[in-house]
Amino acid sequence: MPGVRTPARPLLSLLDRARARRELGELLRLAGPLILAQLAQTGMNTVDTLMAGRLGQSALAGIALGAVVYGLVLVASMGILLSVAPVVSQAIGGEDRNQASRAARQGLWLATGLFVPGFIVLNLAEPALLALGQNPATVELAGGYLGAVSFGLLPTLLLVASRGFLEGIGDTRPIMVVHLVGIALNVVANDALMFGRWGLPALGLVGTGVATTLVYTLMTSGLLIYVATRHRAYRVLRGLRKPDPTILRELLRVGWPIGLTLGFEVGLFSIAAILMGLFGEAALAGHQIALQAASITFMVPLGLASATGIRTARAMGANDPEAVRRAGLTGLAVAIAFMLTTAALFRFAPHLIVAAFLDPSDPANAGAVAYAVTFLGFAALFQVVDGMQVTAAGALRGLKDTRGPMVISLLSYWGIGLGTAVVLAFPLGMEGDGLWLGLVAGLAVAAVLLTRRFLVRTRKLAASQPTVSRQPAG
Repeated sequence: MPGVRTPARPLLSLLDRARARRELGELLRLAGPLILAQLAQTGMNTVDTLMAGRLGQSALAGIALGAVVYGLVLVASMGILLSVAPVVSQAIGGEDRNQASRAARQGLWLATGLFVPGFIVLNLAEPALLALGQNPATVELAGGYLGAVSFGLLPTLLLVASRGFLEGIGDTRPIMVVHLVGIALNVVANDALMFGRWGLPALGLVGTGVATTLVYTLMTSGLLIYVATRHRAYRVLRGLRKPDPTILRELLRVGWPIGLTLGFEVGLFSIAAILMGLFGEAALAGHQIALQAASITFMVPLGLASATGIRTARAMGANDPEAVRRAGLTGLAVAIAFMLTTAALFRFAPHLIVAAFLDPSDPANAGAVAYAVTFLGFAALFQVVDGMQVTAAGALRGLKDTRGPMVISLLSYWGIGLGTAVVLAFPLGMEGDGLWLGLVAGLAVAAVLLTRRFLVRTRKLAASQPTVSRQPAG
């Protein structure tokens, strides 16, 4: 009717939906290459596990134990370097290219410094594993692998730092390309060095470690050459004359809680694997298969988490609280949707997954196959909460909020998760089943608390800055 004003809400709803669609598009544009890169990276670990399985159940148990130690050291070090991406991204959102360049350079310095303690730990792991009551034959195999792969820690950490710079500026496709090439190289190098092809000695699990070192050296060299040539204006490699204490402190301030957070999570899985070893070789081999399968599916929300962190950081740099919240919620929704499908796969087709790792018709593998099928059922329970917790943590990293998530992780993983696992496995006699139920409990608590923290933080941001300063850069 004339003189009657049309309600504004439908128009606002249309705008909200349009912004949500645009956010989803931006998220997937960034996340697609990162997800493929994460899948390729874990694919390298899967290749190692698959090819070790051809050496027999003992070799599979050996690489399971070695991978636990290496993974713990790598993730703790890598976590600190994950500060590079949000620092670079917020600088880009605030249109400060110089700050982004400085963060990239100091990330490389930080990676070099983190290599030294990691190398020492990896080469001292064998006596520690023996002291923890692990099978001496399995420890010997794991020790040979760790000694060889320890030299690959430096190029791996430099790759993480370089990748953080490219993620921060939104150039993620080269990361995908390097990792896809890496997985192909890893198959060839493993085959040559593990089984003695082309006149090379058959080194077994030691060959796996040597192959990993060679492949990551090539991958890192390729990515650094790309950074130096394609993004010449940032002068990342040309400005590497000396450390920059101001930026190093910023990276460490943001990064050390991330390192501990990831260390707490990986530590929970590492302790679970070590405790699983107390129940026998078959249980440990079955655990490794189920965990490797869960690691593959986890790469999708992990890539989403990195992209979500980039989007929230970019919005923070542009002073747009509404966009911060929208980016985080979009990432969470996509992660939940994907992990629902993988939960169904683990629950209803476990034998199909196990057959990729071990020959189920071989009677010698019967014990490991039975354990793997059971453990995949438990893995199905934590798929959704695992996706939620990593994506929420990524969104919070974009806000440079890392200390609160660190405390949440300590409580969830080592308090609830490990406590539940130990009680169920030992006093209540559930053994491996109890350990996996503990993992489910820890991840569920972390998912709830981290998601709640993101919602509370973004609500406060919106209340304190109700006016949008400008739109974040795409």
